[in-house]
Amino acid sequence: MDLGPAGLEDRELRREVLAVLGGALGFDAYVWLLTDPVSEVGSAPLADVPCVTELPALIKAKYATPVNRWTTLRRQASAVGLLTEAVDGDLTRSRVWREVMSRYRICDVASAVFTDQYGCWGFLDLWRDEAHGPYSGADAEFMASLTAPLAGALRRCQAQTFVQPAAAQRRDIGPVVLTLDDDLHILGRTAASHEWLDVLLPPGPSQQAIPASIYNVAAQLLATEEGIDDHPASARTHLAGGFWLTLRAARLSSGPRPGAAAGDGATIAVTIEEASAADRLDLFGRAFALSTRERELLSLLATGSDTRAMARQMSLSEHTVQDHLKSIFTKTGAHDRVTVLSRALGTRR
Repeated sequence: MDLGPAGLEDRELRREVLAVLGGALGFDAYVWLLTDPVSEVGSAPLADVPCVTELPALIKAKYATPVNRWTTLRRQASAVGLLTEAVDGDLTRSRVWREVMSRYRICDVASAVFTDQYGCWGFLDLWRDEAHGPYSGADAEFMASLTAPLAGALRRCQAQTFVQPAAAQRRDIGPVVLTLDDDLHILGRTAASHEWLDVLLPPGPSQQAIPASIYNVAAQLLATEEGIDDHPASARTHLAGGFWLTLRAARLSSGPRPGAAAGDGATIAVTIEEASAADRLDLFGRAFALSTRERELLSLLATGSDTRAMARQMSLSEHTVQDHLKSIFTKTGAHDRVTVLSRALGTRR
């Protein structure tokens, strides 16, 4: 499968792949999210589903079940799972189907996760309605054959966001905070949230931005509270122009109440802030497929260490440090230390 020209943006890549999958498999709706490679929480959705008004319920249910959850699939022999097979043909065993999909005559979902040794880069759900009928084992095998190359392609898309210096963002708009209830309904938000949400998922004409990335981190918080998954309720996502954000969800509470369950009655708060230097360095290293040693060296480089200091701290020879630096330059397309750091940290030279 041709994954398109190098340098393709992630949304363009996903649209091209969906066009191929539509011709090869056929589907009636889809949801494709990128994920933080470490927390594996979704963001930057590309979706066409018949239940936009029920999006909070859909996302909450997706996170609240281990059935074909992307974090479950990545630990299995195949990176693709079919809903009908996972529930032995009894769709009522699927929380997502019971609570949302059943109202839209969905009869099967093919789910795929895109991972490599550097992290988890996204997951995809392809819905089929009753007119199309369930997927076959051959359909699943075809999708599974694409997961490894697509993981690499999605990772390289993320790497491209670091090539140019990060675009300057306004610093005077105040903190970005939203509060939600346990059904993921937004209760309140700061004024600054509107500006960044409009960029995260641009709305159509005369529409408001859909805060899908907010729903995802909040749903992950609920999933951890229910013991479904133990990844943190946070996600790092590219806003625009090389600028990365970190979203986090946590409970607001006035204090513990005797006998209260975790999160019982407490509001969920989601914060959005500029990604830290450490987060950018980690993402940069993973996106450009740097080895563990190379990422360690990059972190030391960011502290201002010279070759001799890095060699001492890493218990390596200066010659080996230089070899690691050359490898970093080759992988990132940079020609010197200043360029590598300016791209990783989002600063201007």
